[in-house]
Amino acid sequence: MEITGKTKICGLIGDPVEHSMSPVMHNKAYKKLGLDYIYLPFRVAPEQLEAAVDGLRALNVCGFNVTIPHKVAVIPMLDGLDPIAEKIGAVNTVVNMDGELRGYNTDAAGFLRALLDSGTEPDGKNIVVLGAGGAARAVTYILAERDVNLTILNRREELDWAEAIAELINEDFGRPVRVLELLDECLAEALQEADILVNATSVGMSPHSEKSPVPAKLLKKDLVVFDVVYNPIDTRLLTEAKAAGARTISGIEMLIWQGALAFEKWTGREAPVGLMKKEALKMLESHED
Repeated sequence: MEITGKTKICGLIGDPVEHSMSPVMHNKAYKKLGLDYIYLPFRVAPEQLEAAVDGLRALNVCGFNVTIPHKVAVIPMLDGLDPIAEKIGAVNTVVNMDGELRGYNTDAAGFLRALLDSGTEPDGKNIVVLGAGGAARAVTYILAERDVNLTILNRREELDWAEAIAELINEDFGRPVRVLELLDECLAEALQEADILVNATSVGMSPHSEKSPVPAKLLKKDLVVFDVVYNPIDTRLLTEAKAAGARTISGIEMLIWQGALAFEKWTGREAPVGLMKKEALKMLESHED
């Protein structure tokens, strides 16, 4: 890749960013399509966020991704928001439109694309979502646009977060959402009629990959289990779901699609999704060795 004065810059801001698979995914995609772009990761401490955003604007970067812990804090620093990002209250992709920074949430659309790509149609289904953080807000809001029945389970100390999501969805879509405490007995009740289970918590993420948010005995063969955790690729939840005969979807699929959608917003070109997935998997597997 030859960098010139015409090379367009995209990037990632977060803290930390060293583990991110986005640079290899995007840079390999640019090379594949012969695009004069480069993607760079920038570690930005919370107290430096505003200066970093102003700097990226001044440097006329094409756009940038936003990851933990800046997805909410970055919003007041932007010039506008896509309606879904505004409703979810989190931004993971920013597009520079002639000096104006517009925020999007491709996590939500990325989740839905991954679900549909697996051959799972959510319409008319009973869906159980675990968690009420940023990932859960994205997942539940995009699902609420479809004809689904939602149940959210979250820890007692953060149950008000789940209730806030339920209230938002009820206001926007006139759709009631059941909220339960994340306990085994509540899980057992919710999963009895569930068609799809989504783990939108960080439980099971490396280095705590021995954990699962759901007891194995509650998993069943007529269930689709989507774990937004992508490291490890096969979490304990997914491994036990497969053993129970359930269909499973790894969080790597959502990661790839959110990146592909950001790529398309910056370049106006269709993303080479297969290549991006191959590179992300290669990086994950090298970390597991």
